[in-house]
Amino acid sequence: MPADNLTDSPKQKYTPTFLALYRSQIIPAMREKFGYKNDLAVPKLLKIVVNMGIKEATTDAKITEKAAEELAVITGQKAKICRARKPISNFKLKKGVPIGCCVTMRRYRMYEFLERLITIAIPRIRDFRGLSAHSFDGRGSYNFGLLEQSIFPELEPDKIGRTLGMTVTIHTSSENDKEARELLALFGFPFRK
Repeated sequence: MPADNLTDSPKQKYTPTFLALYRSQIIPAMREKFGYKNDLAVPKLLKIVVNMGIKEATTDAKITEKAAEELAVITGQKAKICRARKPISNFKLKKGVPIGCCVTMRRYRMYEFLERLITIAIPRIRDFRGLSAHSFDGRGSYNFGLLEQSIFPELEPDKIGRTLGMTVTIHTSSENDKEARELLALFGFPFRK
């Protein structure tokens, strides 16, 4: 095969579904509702942070490693093990002991995780009535907690050692909560009515 044919084929560039949705539908809808002058002024997602605090990790470090592995499977990115910065005697905590793990996702992984969270994981929560619309921090970031990691289909239920909760924080470039709430609602976030 000649070398010319290799360069003639167009390169297929991968774009996550939610990123394409943001560009094609959410930007025009936000511009129409809030009157932004251009596309770059429309709020966007900056990062998603997933934290897992493990109180039993002070006695057994293997629990933290197992939780970090599960978090890596859920998010598709290696989890950082967080350690205690200072000792606290009331909690029987020593300096340097692992106490949790976290993952910060940006760009494509962030959109892929958000899509799996909204379309697959959240509908699997038992007795789910919607997420609170009052969990914004005043600067466009949204926080919510999940009680168990078993709602993610990437994890096999038989291999889950112990049920651990997690906190998900979605950071947006919005200046206020109203715009951030509208952005997340357009992505399909199931807010409580």
